[in-house]
Amino acid sequence: MHGNVIVGQSGGPTAVINSSLAGVFRTAIDRGAKKVYGMRNGIQGLLDEKYVDLSNYIKNELDIEILKRTPSAFLGTCRYKLPAIHEDQEIYKRIFEILDKLKIECFIYIGGNDSMDTIKKLSDYAMLTGASQKFVGVPKTIDNDLALTDHTPGYGSAAKYIATSTKEIIRDGNGFSYKKEQVTIIEIMGRNAGWLTGAAALAKGEDCEGVDLIYLPEVPFDIDKFLEKVKHLLAKKSTVFVAISEGIKLKDGTYVSEAGGGSDYVDAFGHKQLTGSATYLANLVAHTIGCKTRAVEFSTLQRSASHLASRTDINEAFMVGGAAVKAADEGDSGMMVVIDRVSNDPYQSATGVYDVHRIANDEKLVPREWINKEGTYVTEDFIDYVSPLIQGDYPCVMVNGLPRHLYLKHDDK
Repeated sequence: MHGNVIVGQSGGPTAVINSSLAGVFRTAIDRGAKKVYGMRNGIQGLLDEKYVDLSNYIKNELDIEILKRTPSAFLGTCRYKLPAIHEDQEIYKRIFEILDKLKIECFIYIGGNDSMDTIKKLSDYAMLTGASQKFVGVPKTIDNDLALTDHTPGYGSAAKYIATSTKEIIRDGNGFSYKKEQVTIIEIMGRNAGWLTGAAALAKGEDCEGVDLIYLPEVPFDIDKFLEKVKHLLAKKSTVFVAISEGIKLKDGTYVSEAGGGSDYVDAFGHKQLTGSATYLANLVAHTIGCKTRAVEFSTLQRSASHLASRTDINEAFMVGGAAVKAADEGDSGMMVVIDRVSNDPYQSATGVYDVHRIANDEKLVPREWINKEGTYVTEDFIDYVSPLIQGDYPCVMVNGLPRHLYLKHDDK
C-alpha cells in the first residue's frame, strides 16, 4: 500500500462498530498506509472536509483495545443518501476532489444496507471516470438484515444484551406476581426483520422459563388472536411475557405502532421512526382483559451495551475491518466483506468478499421455517443459528469502577 486510507461510519451504531474501525486502522498501518483518516459523521462530514488523522488518537495497543470495547461510533455517523450519479454529478466531483487532495488509495465504509448503497454509487462513479480509489464496505448492523453474509457484526452483542435483559425482566416480574396477574410486553428493534426479537428466546434455560410469545414482522400480526393467546396463558399462570418487534404489522401492512400514535419522523432513506408498539398493546391488554401490564422498550440500550458485548462479535468485527483493507489493497472495489460460517460445532467463521451491487438495498429476513406455524415463537433452527454468536466476554477496561472509552471531542475537526 502506497497511499492513504480513509474510513467512515454510517447509520445506527453498534456495541462493536469501533472494533471494525480498530481492525481497519491496524491492518492499514501494517500494510504500509502512510495515513489513516477518519471521516467525521460519514460521507456527510467528508463533504464538509471534516476528518481526522486517526494516529493522533490511536497511539498504542491499549488505545486499540479500548477502542474495540467502546460503544457508539467513535467517528460519528450520518444517515445521508447520495443522489443517483445522473442526478447530481457535482457532489461526486466534490467527493473525489477531496479524496485526491488527501491522496486516498482506499475508501472503507462501515455500515448497513444504506451505507452499502453509498459504496455502490462511489465505486460506480470511480469506474465511470477512471478514478484510482478502491471502495469496500464493512458490514455493520444489529438488525442482521444484510444479504449474503451469514450474520453482521453488532448482531451477536445485541442478541446477547436482549437475551440477558429479557431473562432479568422475567426474574423481576415473577418476583412481584403473588396473587396478581401481570403481562409484560418487551419491544425490541427490528423494522422488517425479526432477528433481534427472536434472540429473546435465548433467555429460556434451566433457570428461566423464558418468554411465552414472540412476534416478528415477517408474519402479519393479528390483534384478536394475540388477545386470545394472552387470556389463555393467564388462565394457567399469573405472569405472561411477550417479546415483539417494533415493526410488527397488521395484515393490511399498517404498523401496530401507528395504531398507538407513533411518530411522524422520516429519515433521509424514507424510514419512518417506529415506537410505541409495546405501550399500545399493553394498554389494550389492560383495557380488554383487566390485568396489570407493563411495557418495556430496550431502545438504544440494545446497540450501546458494550459491557455485554460478545467476544465472538468483537473479534469478528475486528476481522472484517481488516479484511476490507486487505481486499482494497489487493485491488477489489465495489465489494463488501461478508462473514461465512465454516462450522457451527465448534463454531468457526471466515471472511469473503461479494459484489456490493448484490447486497445494497436488499434485505435478509428471518426464514419463515424458523418461525413456528402460528407465528408466535421461533424454532430450534433459529436458536441454533444465533447461540454461537453470543458466546464469550470482553472485559471492559475499568477506571474508577466504570468502563473507559476512547472518544473524539465534538469540536475536533
